[in-house]
Amino acid sequence: MTKIVNRALERLHAGELSLGIGLRQARTVDTGKIMKTCGFDWLFVDMEHNSMSIDTAVQICVAAQDAGITPIVRVPGFQHFHASRALDGGAQGIVVPHVDTVEVAERMVSACRYPPIGHRSVTGALPQIDFESRPLGEVTPEINAATALVIMIETPEAVENADAIAAVEGVDALLVGTNDLCMEMGIPGEVGHPSVIEAQQRVIDACRAHGKYPGLGGVYDPALMQRYVEMGMRLILSGNDLSFMMAAARERTGFLRGLSLS
Repeated sequence: MTKIVNRALERLHAGELSLGIGLRQARTVDTGKIMKTCGFDWLFVDMEHNSMSIDTAVQICVAAQDAGITPIVRVPGFQHFHASRALDGGAQGIVVPHVDTVEVAERMVSACRYPPIGHRSVTGALPQIDFESRPLGEVTPEINAATALVIMIETPEAVENADAIAAVEGVDALLVGTNDLCMEMGIPGEVGHPSVIEAQQRVIDACRAHGKYPGLGGVYDPALMQRYVEMGMRLILSGNDLSFMMAAARERTGFLRGLSLS
């Protein structure tokens, strides 16, 4: 019998940092193995700011499961089918962007959780359990427990409602999309601004009050990342494939351009 393992949630339950990497350029099924070897716990398969198809996304997700890294898909909207198709195809979690209200958070719980928590529709074959045939009353609670639902907080309104959103049953984590939050606050790019730090603290406090996990996205300066982790951030979107590729490429060309020619 297949035991469902969600390494992103395991890290969080153990009180550790859970480290994710955004996938923007990757399109191949070996991506999970590569990022597992690099030390990441979960993939942030981005279908909001990306041209990736649902077919490609779920191929990456299924391969990632076997590689031992958790595939989590950021859906492009609130329609139930975005989340349900990704989950039925192999995702082990859903990230929902731009959630401002309790009502939207509850709608996404309904789409992502089986009854009695939500109203996710049942299908007969799931890669998360290696397509085994098992009693629904046994397997659906297990899948509910091993599926991560991450709500993104990206506006001042969402920050104001963070405590109520964190209280929603079925939500696992609140992930601050710091760049969008800065834009909405009229301070674009100022991810260390005192008002942003205050907003991050409010989200952390809301999560602590309701037994949820606070997450950090859009902050990649090491000193500032350390500050937010010390404040309590635990689910960390560490960067994305494009930025890491460009940084390494620039480092190599900078080195080669600096060589003396004989």
